[in-house]
Amino acid sequence: MVKEGIFMERLYLDNAASTKVDPAVVKAMLPFLSEYYGNPSSSHNMGREAKKAVDDAKDQVAELLRSSRDEIIFTSGGTESNNLAILGSLEASKGKHLVTSKIEHPSVYNCFEHLAEKGYEVTFVGVNEDGIIDLDEYARALRDDTVLVSMMSANNEMGAVQPIEDMVKAAHEQNILFHTDAVQAVGQITLCKEVDMLSISSHKIYGPKGAGVLKVREGVLKSIMKGGAHQQGLRPGTENVPGIVGLGKACVLINEQMDEYIPRIRKLRDKLIQGILGTVPDVRLNGHPTHRLPNNINISFKGVNGSLLLRRLSEKGIFVSSGSACNSSDGPSRTLLAMGITPSLANCSLRLSLSKWTTEKEIDSILEILPDLVKNARMFGEAIHV
Repeated sequence: MVKEGIFMERLYLDNAASTKVDPAVVKAMLPFLSEYYGNPSSSHNMGREAKKAVDDAKDQVAELLRSSRDEIIFTSGGTESNNLAILGSLEASKGKHLVTSKIEHPSVYNCFEHLAEKGYEVTFVGVNEDGIIDLDEYARALRDDTVLVSMMSANNEMGAVQPIEDMVKAAHEQNILFHTDAVQAVGQITLCKEVDMLSISSHKIYGPKGAGVLKVREGVLKSIMKGGAHQQGLRPGTENVPGIVGLGKACVLINEQMDEYIPRIRKLRDKLIQGILGTVPDVRLNGHPTHRLPNNINISFKGVNGSLLLRRLSEKGIFVSSGSACNSSDGPSRTLLAMGITPSLANCSLRLSLSKWTTEKEIDSILEILPDLVKNARMFGEAIHV
């Protein structure tokens, strides 16, 4: 397994950034790359074959999301879905007050910052030390003129599962639209079906990159793009049929496999957390110890730069993350800072995220390698002051 300090096989623990495409998904997609390649808007037989594949995928996604097929809009991924939900709902509304959180994914957070610059009033709700939305602060943020709330179902960096049901209920009592970014949560936890809009992305659930979904309740959205009448006129442009087919198949696999693989992933996650906390001194688990995604671990290694530790692990064939793959900033994590973690300690953090294929042997391997890497970094002057 380990030879001369080098892990001889690739150990991928960055599944929150992107997952390996399931072979069954690849198999489902291939005919639509080479054989059934018609445009789904064409009226001939090849076009109708492609359209049927898109419609079948809508049914598959709708079953997972517990919605109707008419609520499913296919997009290029989570970022487009989030932007379409936020900007499109405001196209259909006259209000100016919006509510979101301080720990949202950049595709939501930056969207709201842009809207604030354009004259909207935005309230950014804080979180507690475990990264969970402060419900009292959230309740105070809702106003008579609030028209939209967008809150993630679970955080992409430290995995905190949010009280979405409670927040949706409070918003709906005041007739406020509610959108949730469920990109990290889908396939990991049961999603709230009461939301007005919900975003998912294919490549987080063992599907291909370049495909996503916005589940949207009828009548709450207007298109933010100009083009044809595709997808009820809400998302113009020719559909990515192979990607959509792959996404549909990935949703089918979640329905078939989730009850089996989630308990196993959670058990491996807990073993890795306990192993790190038990063998590496001066570390901090970020996020709630149990009320978190089953595949997510975020740990700060006091005195060791997270980016440096990431590189040392990568040199040994172990691939993890220092945070969100979509955050281009080299500074400390906005999410960890919102939890009250100091900037210097936030820079000492790593995210390790498991998949349905992660094995106990792989967990044992990283527990064998990581303590010495941290010890050596601290011993040979690669540490930073915290």
